[in-house]
Amino acid sequence: MQINDELRARRRSMRLRLRGDVSHRLTAPQIIIIGFIILIFCGGILLTLPISSSSGEFTSFEDAMFTSVSAACVTGLIVQNTGAYWSLFGQIVIILLIQIGGLGFMTLAVMLSMFIRRQITPRERVVVAQSLGLTGTGGAIRLVRRILIGTLIIEGTGALILATQFIPEFGFWSGLGMGAFHSISAFCNAGFDLLDSMTGFRENYVVEITIMLLIVIGGIGFIVWDDLVNLALRKKRVSVYTKLVIITTAALILVGALLIGFFEWDNDKTIGNMPLGHKLLHCFFQSITTRTAGYDIILNYNLTESTQIVCLVLMFIGGASGSCAGGIKVSSFAVLLLAAKSNAVGRTDVSVFHRGISADTISRALTICTINLSFGTIGALIICFVDKVPIIPALYETISAMSTVGLSLALSPELSLASHIVTMLLMFFGRVGILTVTFSIMLKQAKLQSSIKYPEANLLIG
Repeated sequence: MQINDELRARRRSMRLRLRGDVSHRLTAPQIIIIGFIILIFCGGILLTLPISSSSGEFTSFEDAMFTSVSAACVTGLIVQNTGAYWSLFGQIVIILLIQIGGLGFMTLAVMLSMFIRRQITPRERVVVAQSLGLTGTGGAIRLVRRILIGTLIIEGTGALILATQFIPEFGFWSGLGMGAFHSISAFCNAGFDLLDSMTGFRENYVVEITIMLLIVIGGIGFIVWDDLVNLALRKKRVSVYTKLVIITTAALILVGALLIGFFEWDNDKTIGNMPLGHKLLHCFFQSITTRTAGYDIILNYNLTESTQIVCLVLMFIGGASGSCAGGIKVSSFAVLLLAAKSNAVGRTDVSVFHRGISADTISRALTICTINLSFGTIGALIICFVDKVPIIPALYETISAMSTVGLSLALSPELSLASHIVTMLLMFFGRVGILTVTFSIMLKQAKLQSSIKYPEANLLIG
């Protein structure tokens, strides 16, 4: 009996040692990727169950996985009407996927560790810093605490404000639940709604402005939050990064709204017949939701082609780094603009707010832009070939997926399995981050090649 107990103890020790060796062999990006895959797969399995659909029937694996990927990657593209098709259980699964995917599963894991008073290891700090887009581990856990507290306050406030508008329409409990669902979805920039688009509330200023504010707050990034909190506490001045994000975000919202207003002002299918106040508000709402969230206040297939091109550009840019938003990020866009400006006037250095921008930063911004554009274009060409759809709707679908926006020209439910797989892969890459994926796969090769130096070549450009 004693020998058997000793054997069991040895086997348990060997299993634990093996698990530890495997976890230590994984890099931080690989842990993030595997975590998201597990989250998506678990969500997809739950959504296939009869309890998840309002009809009480099994949901096809394709539809369930597409919805799970879209929710976990906070995108908002759907193949089934969220409010009508899914039951209360299914909607709870979707909103949990949105919350975990929006904040990051490592952020919630740290929260659980703090709750049970477990010591957070240095390795966990590295993974958390990587998932939040931090360059170092210093202050990562403090930032997580602020993220969780801030999220609870902002989402709770948004839910209560929205509930005051939904309760008279849907009853107390349903209105309260809908307020919470839409507050979380808007803050996480997911774009899922239970109303079959927000068009039914587009004359409700409270709902529209609340959703807009939640989207912007969720899209500017947790690092910007931390800087603004420190400024309020008078601990330090805001960083150059925070200044750049806030100014670029404000400029994109304003320019986007002006362009949308210019092209849609007389379009009777969108805002042409509306009063001046509604026109202006809808233009700003469309500018904000197009870059990050994906809520329909204006049906996008009714937009003029000029506006659809504007929306494609805004979707491609997206929100800020370390936030719930996707896209190449406003900082990357700003860096590329600054680099182009410096080159245009014949300067070799690039600077902003009297601070230099390194060549490595410019190179990373250019890499992200190139990869996102290439993947989005290739995905659109595949959809065009497989489903025989025009290029603009296909690009709208793939850029929206890649930038985790969720807007569509009513194309998602009509696509084939092959196109759905392409869209799911783009949503996953868009959320986890192309550089994170490539870094995790190419890490060893990059280390081997970094020691090789070639002579410089003189190339003609332009």
